[in-house]
Amino acid sequence: MTAASVTPAAPKRRLRDRLPVVHQLRQSVGLQRGMLVAGLVMMAVFIILAIFAPLLAPYGFAQRSDAEGGFGSQQPPSAEHWFGTTVGGYDVLSRVIYGAQTALLVVVIAVVLSLFIGVALGLYAGYFGGWIDKTMVVVFDAIYAFPSLLLAIVLAIVISGGQSSLWGGVLAAGGSIVVVFIPQYFRVIRAETVRIKAEPFVESAKVLGASNSRIVFKHVFRNATRTLPLIITLNSAEAILTLAALGFIGFVPIVGAVVLLIFMLLKGTEGPNRYGPDPKAEEPDGAIVAA
Repeated sequence: MTAASVTPAAPKRRLRDRLPVVHQLRQSVGLQRGMLVAGLVMMAVFIILAIFAPLLAPYGFAQRSDAEGGFGSQQPPSAEHWFGTTVGGYDVLSRVIYGAQTALLVVVIAVVLSLFIGVALGLYAGYFGGWIDKTMVVVFDAIYAFPSLLLAIVLAIVISGGQSSLWGGVLAAGGSIVVVFIPQYFRVIRAETVRIKAEPFVESAKVLGASNSRIVFKHVFRNATRTLPLIITLNSAEAILTLAALGFIGFVPIVGAVVLLIFMLLKGTEGPNRYGPDPKAEEPDGAIVAA
């Protein structure tokens, strides 16, 4: 063998070039790159608002007055209140910024928990099979066929126990969304695991005496999770929409009394307070507007 016949090894790409977002950004052109950059900027602004909400918000989340007095009810946008005020006299901009923080917490809890639980169950059911696999398939298919918003409402009531608090509401909303998202990860990972375990390289690993745990985590897991970034992206947006829906109908803490408003409209009354808005009335969560 001559030296000329030896093919030189391809240069190894740098770590930053192998990152998903960086790689896609470098490969994209034209409108695709513009949409990608716009999405990254919006996501960065959303995360910055959520993290630094206490510093960026002009007023507190439940603040209705300052040194000059009360904010007033349903005030139009002004220099003091850029988005105006609500019926209860809260600053809308401050509640939108704090709502981004609540939305981010719910998204992180919902996506992370559903990801770990769904992937673990999907790997086990797809690789080992048996009656446990059949049972989980039936259960998760039933959950997946159930209306997601209605299921989230029921679970939010069960988890919160009718109590309204910040972390209680965040955990209730996140937990209810987790149950809705688990079947999606389970179905995708199980289908990929069933396909991959029949591949020749998995059979070769079994012949060489590799343990089931080594095969699952070293060979099956790495090849079955290639579509997870796309699902995570879609589920993050869906989690915010589900949170906004739960808040709109009153199953997230510090939300508006929308059910009472609908009842008043159906009955044709003006509500319990005919001489003006009740300053103690709850307001829609800023997460709804942020969503």
